[in-house]
Amino acid sequence: MSIRIYNTLTGKVEEFVPIDPPKVSIYTCGVTVYDDSHVGHGRSLIVFDVLRRFLEHMGYRVRFVRNFTDVDDKIINRALQECMDFMTIANRYIASYYRDMEKIRVKPADVEPRVTEHIKEIIEVIQGLIQKGYAYESGGDVYFSVSAFPEYGKLSKRNIEELEAGARVEPSEKKRNPLDFALWKSAKAGEPAWDSPWGPGRPGWHTECVAMIFKHLGETIDIHGGGLDLVFPHHENEIAQAEALTGKPFARYWVHNGLVTVGGQKMSKSLGNYITLKEVYSKYHPDILRLLVLFTHYRSPLDFSWEKMEETKRAYERLIDALEGLELLKKLPTYEERGTHPLFEKVKEAEEEFFRALSDDFNTPQALAVVYGLVSELNKVRNKAFSEGRISLQELQAYEFAVNSLIKNLRGVFGLLEDYKPECEVERVVQRELEAGQVLDEGLLNLLVEVRNLVRKEKLYHISDLIRDKLKELGIVLEDTPAGTKWKRQ
Repeated sequence: MSIRIYNTLTGKVEEFVPIDPPKVSIYTCGVTVYDDSHVGHGRSLIVFDVLRRFLEHMGYRVRFVRNFTDVDDKIINRALQECMDFMTIANRYIASYYRDMEKIRVKPADVEPRVTEHIKEIIEVIQGLIQKGYAYESGGDVYFSVSAFPEYGKLSKRNIEELEAGARVEPSEKKRNPLDFALWKSAKAGEPAWDSPWGPGRPGWHTECVAMIFKHLGETIDIHGGGLDLVFPHHENEIAQAEALTGKPFARYWVHNGLVTVGGQKMSKSLGNYITLKEVYSKYHPDILRLLVLFTHYRSPLDFSWEKMEETKRAYERLIDALEGLELLKKLPTYEERGTHPLFEKVKEAEEEFFRALSDDFNTPQALAVVYGLVSELNKVRNKAFSEGRISLQELQAYEFAVNSLIKNLRGVFGLLEDYKPECEVERVVQRELEAGQVLDEGLLNLLVEVRNLVRKEKLYHISDLIRDKLKELGIVLEDTPAGTKWKRQ
């Protein structure tokens, strides 16, 4: 099955053909570590985590690099505000980032380079650009000369005349042209600095990724990714530097995810309308955030709200309910019937449609539509079995086949259900007590009654009924009265 993906550079959906299959090299721009990561960061991280998982599932050997910007104006300003060293700030938020990634199930990159560990490589890139006439030194700063690179603007589809008319530029008396961008910034009093051929200073933002890609992935990579807001100027400036230096294409495919908005405005720290990942996963299971992201095509905007999180939570519970139905069906009486149950074939067709959707520009909403179509089929089987009070062995086997398929693909490709267990914790506790033949003490009985009341409020009646039935087997009868649930020993 061929894979097709939208390339920002060409503006087309193209067949994905790696440079050296089955190897695939991917670089995505990481976070600037001066604060906690928010949902906008989380979306990009989840999108490229799932893209990576999908390619690996399809048999590719992915080398994935994602950087940290650990020296930057924002980090320096935060350090000044808190009266501490900039590296203390950077280390604090790198540690916070790793905690967030563990919570939302984003796999670590194969290499996670930091700017401060690549000063030598950055200086070498700048020196090469000066030697080739694409950059110049001015008063301790070094700038890239945009006019020296005729293809500037090819990624963002802008021309130099439009940019000169008022696009995002950094004015400076040291520049030859207002569009020229900084590769090296001379040191200011109290700021971190490194020695260089142009005097003490630090890298400009746009050079760090070029140097790190060259070192860890080579001069041309398969996929360069990031948020749509990075197309200009950051990725445009990366292309200019890299291709001016090597004369080779910098990346074969440029892949950008749409922005996260709040009420139609881009979520950002500068606007103060951001919601941190910590706030989200303190209220919801991390799978719900991943589902929210995957229900929207990666190139489309995603407007975040707590109402949408609630909607996604209900969709997630439908999925879990279907999976847990297997354990309940196993408790029903079984009988034999002729032939193979049609659900087997529907599962195979669903798997094909699932991967066909992902192969067509990473269409996760369509893939999830396939998943929930299969969930509906499972619910039909379960409802029929419960109404009849029995299930055929063929139906049970087909149901189990479907559940295993869903868990395998959702866990392996989407990073969902990583902590899912076939039986809930309450069931395991009760089952252990039953098998051990132990007498339940009053404290544990009261706890089980309280848990049952909680799951009934959540309308998880199959769990509350299970607790009641298991306790009855242990000689404990529950009575639901207007004054609450009471228990008594038989």
